[in-house]
Amino acid sequence: MTRPRVTLKLATSLDGRIALANGASQWITGPESRAEVHRLRAAHDAVVTGIGTVLADDPLMSARIEGETPDQPRRIVLDTHLKISPEAHILNDAEGGPVMVFCGGSVPVHLRDRIAAKAEVVPLNRYDGPSISLKSVLEHLSGDGIETIMIEAGGKLAGAAMRSGLVDRIEWFRAPMMLGGDSRSAIDSLGLERLDEAPIFTRISVAECGNDLWESYERAGE
Repeated sequence: MTRPRVTLKLATSLDGRIALANGASQWITGPESRAEVHRLRAAHDAVVTGIGTVLADDPLMSARIEGETPDQPRRIVLDTHLKISPEAHILNDAEGGPVMVFCGGSVPVHLRDRIAAKAEVVPLNRYDGPSISLKSVLEHLSGDGIETIMIEAGGKLAGAAMRSGLVDRIEWFRAPMMLGGDSRSAIDSLGLERLDEAPIFTRISVAECGNDLWESYERAGE
């Protein structure tokens, strides 16, 4: 089965950080970059995020473009232990695309049922360490006709996608500020021991986006 094509969206400081140590992150990039992110959402079949982002920011994950009615991506939440609240904005937003929540197969049925009234809940029994397997999520989405997805998440999910070799393209919005080593990284540990193990990407474009830089990369060799 062919998996969906995966774009990783990053919005960081110059030194690749997505939040301060205390979690503060709104807003690192400027309004022009955020507007382009909404256009990128509309250009993908689905947007994938993790429960950490949902709990921290309570986002809608929909495409909102002033003066337009954009296509709405399906909204996907990876939530191994099903911690999402029924009151989360993403579950109560009628204007965005449908929501799917992927959880571990051991989550009790009664917990799934309280979310199933507002979103499709998909239990999976394949794991990557303590979390459900992103690869298995992509296989499920492919079976649903999803061909393109964009990951918008914290360092944990971004790192999992990169470690698994699942990232085909990076859209990187970089703001002109430095947050330092005590802030949160855009991509968690990749477990590399040699430089030749590092994922390689080719920059295909770079543009000014307000005060930010917008860089696009494709996986080398594709």
